[in-house]
Amino acid sequence: MKPSASAERPLRWDDLQVFLAVCRAGSISGAAQSLAVNHSTVLRRIANLEQALAVRLFDRLPSGYALTASGNDLAEQLSGMAEQVEGAQRRLRGQDESINGVIRVTTTDTLLHAVLMPLVAAFRARHPGVQVQVVVNNSFLSLTRREADVALRGSNRPPDNLVGRRVGDIQTALYGARAYLQSLGRRPSFEDYRFVAPDESLSHLEQAKWLHRQVPASRIAVRVDSLVGMVDAVVHGAGVGMLLCPLADARAELVRLAPPDPALDTQIWILTHPDLKQVARIRAFTQFLFESLSVDPRLAH
Repeated sequence: MKPSASAERPLRWDDLQVFLAVCRAGSISGAAQSLAVNHSTVLRRIANLEQALAVRLFDRLPSGYALTASGNDLAEQLSGMAEQVEGAQRRLRGQDESINGVIRVTTTDTLLHAVLMPLVAAFRARHPGVQVQVVVNNSFLSLTRREADVALRGSNRPPDNLVGRRVGDIQTALYGARAYLQSLGRRPSFEDYRFVAPDESLSHLEQAKWLHRQVPASRIAVRVDSLVGMVDAVVHGAGVGMLLCPLADARAELVRLAPPDPALDTQIWILTHPDLKQVARIRAFTQFLFESLSVDPRLAH
């Protein structure tokens, strides 16, 4: 008997990757976003895979896509395969010993403005064959899925699956704008201050917890979802704020009202995936960051 067209069609790893992305995201749009492709590409890949396997993998429901029994079986069989393939790719990349190519660095807006960008320029001057791509994101990107190669992060609990070195701590203190303080009279007290505070998205930060304990909600004048934005709000007289010292000390308009509180210190880490630490350009870049930031006077050491 002549085999059917679907039986003759080989499976493609690209189609399987899309299938796994839909399983992880739970939707076509979520998979498209995670893979950086358009919606129609995901639909086409799923259709290709279903045709190759001659089974239906998803039920198209009004609420979205749900795995069929066949789809669930395939997902279980593929469990762990994607990580194995990605691990092999990382190990192969680790064999590259030339100081050139692309380095994707993820960091926060805070560290980008406070310390990172001058170092990127200095590293590029030393290694012009390297292109540095900076991804600003205030949550950890997945270094295991090649969303980034290196992370410069503030965290007192860095992820266990990454390797790296601590380069110092970033401190926090209470600041106010000179003009705002003058508007309160000659000797304002703590109770006279209105505050600029992090919003709910930053409630996990130690300075947000400090404010919750020390300052009534009625005295919060402005909430901002960015530590960089908080500095601007304080500079413009919206109130005083618990600000990161490297950002606030760079603004001549601001006065430090109290010494940094050690309980609010945040550790700064340079992190990468274990499979990438021996790639020449990654090793050179992380070593350059470590040497530069370990003596940076804006950090506590």
